[in-house]
Amino acid sequence: MKKLDIKSPTTPFCIADFGCSTGPNAIIAMRNMVEAVELKYQSMQQGSCAQTLEFQIYFNDHADNDFNMLFKILPFSLPYFSAGVPGSFHNRLFPKGTLHLVHSNYSLQWLSKVPEEVQDKNSLAWNKGKTYCTWAKKEVREAYYSLFKNDWTSFLNARAEELVEGGLMAIQLPGVPNGAVPSQTGAGLLLELLGSCLDDMAKRGTISEEKVDSFNMPLYFPSTQDLERVIMMNNKFTIERMEFLSQPEKESFDPILKSLHMRAIVEGIITNNFGTKIVDELFDIFTKKLDEKGYIYKNELRTDVDLFVLLKRKLSGR
Repeated sequence: MKKLDIKSPTTPFCIADFGCSTGPNAIIAMRNMVEAVELKYQSMQQGSCAQTLEFQIYFNDHADNDFNMLFKILPFSLPYFSAGVPGSFHNRLFPKGTLHLVHSNYSLQWLSKVPEEVQDKNSLAWNKGKTYCTWAKKEVREAYYSLFKNDWTSFLNARAEELVEGGLMAIQLPGVPNGAVPSQTGAGLLLELLGSCLDDMAKRGTISEEKVDSFNMPLYFPSTQDLERVIMMNNKFTIERMEFLSQPEKESFDPILKSLHMRAIVEGIITNNFGTKIVDELFDIFTKKLDEKGYIYKNELRTDVDLFVLLKRKLSGR
């Protein structure tokens, strides 16, 4: 919190978590942030009769997120007030100048939609038979990047309105090294493998080939160059820090656990496009293929990275 400017607040210190989902990760992150801000505030007020700093935490996700599940696991005694805020983080969600700190963890790699060009049979970017831009032609990758750039611009513009001057945004998301392409990443290879499972089901007649051709994942894993470019173009934030996060030791490969993990991430998108009936069969096939192709989890084939970005809202006139 060295980069955070804390003045004597006349209103609660407001923190928003964008993409909170339903699990404990958001709760842990908010607890850590509250503790860090509180420690800094107390250190700045030594020897004075400082007022108690109150916190308001906003948990944001799409309207169909199960906020009830999230709030059921909140600790009974909290050092902050809490509220759920449904809606897309690509849009404005809060009044102007009301947030002091923004957090987002593993959410901003999700796009607002699938790029329209990759679903258009008449477009050079039509992504026939694929679920992502793994092994795809240049036009497909460009369509994904273009939408990522537009989505991030919308996100930055919205947060620039909502944050106080000097407010911070701490963002973690999966990415790729500069110059890497999706076929060099574990995420890209896994999505390609999932697409091959859908192809198998189309060949069996379980789902239509046309349905598979029109299905693509609304995901983009950026490089630091991608992020720097869109942040600098926006010109409303300074980059205080951008770095790769250290990753824990790779656990032993278990195709069943890896399949369950993948299912937890993409099941909602699968059911929205294909219905619920195919899900069990799809991930049975996926588990078997993972068992056969476990080599995609070898470290030398996976160039995925976790990115951390700390942004600061510029002061007016700068």
